[in-house]
Amino acid sequence: MITQIDKVLYTGKTHTTGGRDGASRSSDGRIDLKLSPPGSAGQGTNPEQLFAAGWSACFIGAMNRAASGLKVKLPADLAVDAEVDLGTAGDEYFLQARLNVSLPGLDRDVARAVVDGAHQICPYSKLTRGNINVELNLV
Repeated sequence: MITQIDKVLYTGKTHTTGGRDGASRSSDGRIDLKLSPPGSAGQGTNPEQLFAAGWSACFIGAMNRAASGLKVKLPADLAVDAEVDLGTAGDEYFLQARLNVSLPGLDRDVARAVVDGAHQICPYSKLTRGNINVELNLV
């Protein structure tokens, strides 16, 4: 079942041309970049890097919310290193991902509770749940 949004908080808008060898620009001009296929010598980024950046930023926000609910103060130097793989199975293309989360100074069980809670809250995690393989690693 698909959850219907009651209230739209924000809409990101981009205009993309040329696919993986193209360019993308946001409606407000804050993003204006060249695109290149992964592993190519092109000058641009690729959709997998953009997805990894968006997901890791959103996940940090979700960790803050999860930590607040658990009455836990997160370390200032927390970080999420997201890895998004583009691969094939047979003749079809798929994604898989790893979120490598660093919560220095937090007890491992507490850190795991924060990460697991964030994975339930984060919209990107909801988007991927049941659709691609995802690993959540504490590093």
